[in-house]
Amino acid sequence: MIARSLLGPAPGWVRRADVVVVGSGIAGVTAALSTHSALPDCNVLLVTKSWLDDGSTRWAQGGIAAALGPGDSPEQHLTDTRAAGAGVCDVDAVRALVTDGPGAVRRLIALGARFDTNAGGVLELTREGGHLRRRIAHAGGDATGAEVSRALLFALAEAGAGADEGVGIDVIEHAMSLDLLLSGDGRVAGLTLHVIGEGQQDGVGAVHAPAVVLATGGMGQVFSATTNPPVSTGDGVALAMRGGAEAADLEFVQFHPTVLWLGPGARGRQPLISEAVRGEGAFLIDASGRRFMSGRHPLADLAPRDVVAKAIMNVLAETGTDHVYLDGTHLGEFTWEHRFPTIRASCLTHGIDPVTQPIPVVPAAHYASGGIKTDLRGRTTLPGLYACGEAACTGVHGANRLASNSLLEGLVFAERIAADLAAGVPPPSTPAPDHRNPGLVDSAAIDQIQRLMTDRGGVLRSGPGLAVAADELRKLGEHQSHDPSLAAWEATNLHLLASALVAAATLRTETRGSHWREDYPNSSDTWLGHLIVTLGTGTAGKPSLVGEAWTDTQSRPLHNASAGTGVHPDLDAGDGLVVRFVPLEQGNG
Repeated sequence: MIARSLLGPAPGWVRRADVVVVGSGIAGVTAALSTHSALPDCNVLLVTKSWLDDGSTRWAQGGIAAALGPGDSPEQHLTDTRAAGAGVCDVDAVRALVTDGPGAVRRLIALGARFDTNAGGVLELTREGGHLRRRIAHAGGDATGAEVSRALLFALAEAGAGADEGVGIDVIEHAMSLDLLLSGDGRVAGLTLHVIGEGQQDGVGAVHAPAVVLATGGMGQVFSATTNPPVSTGDGVALAMRGGAEAADLEFVQFHPTVLWLGPGARGRQPLISEAVRGEGAFLIDASGRRFMSGRHPLADLAPRDVVAKAIMNVLAETGTDHVYLDGTHLGEFTWEHRFPTIRASCLTHGIDPVTQPIPVVPAAHYASGGIKTDLRGRTTLPGLYACGEAACTGVHGANRLASNSLLEGLVFAERIAADLAAGVPPPSTPAPDHRNPGLVDSAAIDQIQRLMTDRGGVLRSGPGLAVAADELRKLGEHQSHDPSLAAWEATNLHLLASALVAAATLRTETRGSHWREDYPNSSDTWLGHLIVTLGTGTAGKPSLVGEAWTDTQSRPLHNASAGTGVHPDLDAGDGLVVRFVPLEQGNG
């Protein structure tokens, strides 16, 4: 079964806020700071699962993309973003990103973020895969995320200092968000959370608030090997879906092509080798020293990430090896020490000196292009619920995120959420009794989910493999636990996300961007659109194509695929999990 709420103790305490922000990466902290700036008399509560700086942002190496350099323009950035997105970017969302982007980066600099500059104080910009211009601003060589996190958390500390009771920004660390609280008319009324042994309010409690902003990051821990930190278990997407919100594009999981290979069976968070290394001239080779990206794409080693990841997987299949190499030995020791000190230190820790040795690399799960479906103001389909950052699906990334657009998206759409809240915070509402069916997957299932998704739902997918994954996930859901814990809550979230991802990947019978179907190796114009996943009421059962396709945001039924129109029927994955296809609007994509 798929839980409709997480099994746990009843809330033992209650507090109130005007706005709750969940997550302390670039999106969450920016949302909190911008909301506080726009509404200084309101109380903003920022809750985070671990320490404030323990999310994905501080691990970001490459930088933040924006049209800041001479000769560059938002329109060129838009063109590169759409090319990487493989035809299914929402143009209005991309235009908002690239137009607002330069100003958002300048505001980040004004807040105190120190990006690398030349002797004249001009930003040093680099290139990464898919970018036709140098537009990546970086800090500390390859420590951009750490610097961005430092600047934002310093600003957060200043904003919270001296705040009056019930006004300003409050912070609760070590707090896992469990489920949304909903009013009788289906509006957000707050959420429940568990403060993990820290803070004044220990155990499960409830926060009553009319607006909740989810900035909980990605879901990389659904796979065995990922660049994501351990806290990235997709909690925000899962609790939003249990609350009735729509998710979109979950099948588009980006696998970063150059992750340090630590040997067969390596699990957990893996060291990333930034795309910026290739931007400065490093190139990929196979075990024989052959540069295999030449001739595969006009940008060769700087092709979009899905192209490079697929090329690596092809080379592994052709050669029977389990990794390839990134050769940056010609860059010299000065470049490695001054441009990529963090990456070199990580490599040295594992016995590899990139100054003299090619780096063994392999693709690993890196970024979820999909997430909670939002509009251009960060609003979800659930009144009062907002989402930004990797937890959200704004439509910017399409089928494959362009390098270094992630930090920018977090900045831009967090500011847009604050602007929407400034126009009017929703009125408070009283939480209604929760009659959703609670459930809990045993924590021991995490390892099984990760192995199953890596083998059947990872870089390479096929109809038979996805069918096996769906069946095994159903069986795992049947073994319920009655022992609430952090690990069991995470397992339940991962089970829902894995089930939803597999359902979407099953319905999309084509290869597009970061979604690679071996049994459907080509792209099809009939799939130019988004897959929307919802969790409603339902009973367990095997997947089936049912009813008519829903073809617009108002869910108006038009044509069934059997009529030869290219519109696809819904997929009922069982237990209330339904996937429907929504074509792009005319002129979009």
